[in-house]
Amino acid sequence: MSEHERNDVPQAREATRPGAAPSRRAMLAAGTAALAGVLLAPGIRLIEVATAQAARPAGQPASSKVRWGMLIDTTRCATDCNACVKACNTENGLSGGTLPTDSQWIRKVEIRHQDTGRTTSAPVMCQHCANPPCVDVCPTGASFKRADGIVLVDRHSCIGCRYCVMACPYKARSFVHEPLTAQKPEVPRGKGCVESCTMCVHRVDKGQQPACAEACPEQAIMFGDLNDPDSAISKRIREIATTRIREDLRLDTGVRYHGI
Repeated sequence: MSEHERNDVPQAREATRPGAAPSRRAMLAAGTAALAGVLLAPGIRLIEVATAQAARPAGQPASSKVRWGMLIDTTRCATDCNACVKACNTENGLSGGTLPTDSQWIRKVEIRHQDTGRTTSAPVMCQHCANPPCVDVCPTGASFKRADGIVLVDRHSCIGCRYCVMACPYKARSFVHEPLTAQKPEVPRGKGCVESCTMCVHRVDKGQQPACAEACPEQAIMFGDLNDPDSAISKRIREIATTRIREDLRLDTGVRYHGI
């Protein structure tokens, strides 16, 4: 036994001896546990943030027990802020162009209430529908929905017919017209394929947040598990009024909005 191990033995015995005063190590452990309950924001604790999302083990399929989604608070979204768009472009290797031939996975739009005339700025991306029309019309199965609710495109199966582009009521899909260079290794893209927001699935599978949610300076984008009643996003949805864009289509989108 090393000298260091011998020195640790009395401390371990002291921590477990009945009636003994708590050791320094035990007090540190208790302090760590107490810290986990510190409030970061109203209704959100550090322990909830730490356990809100776990990395998906390599080789393990996505689970239907999880439904990934977003809550966008438009009351916090500034009209002149494009941090989410810039973060998406950087993370996924997009040019950032806004021409009809440029890929845009997320864009800021102005929503006007037809009765009151009130306008709101909001980021719009693939809404990750539970009943996605893009998947219904795809002739090759290239458009598909994972068990956890994330809608994706398999570029190896995509034939570029663009039926999904026409079927999407949110105009969320783009077609790659030109050859691509300097691609991101974790975000494969290809000429002649359709693409759209993936909720940064390569980050989500590592237990991270999508780039847009992480980059928002006003924390207007919340990401989490809609199936978990104890997740921060589920709790927030119960606290405030939310809606879905084109809720009349009954697509059960995974993206919800507050303030529109």
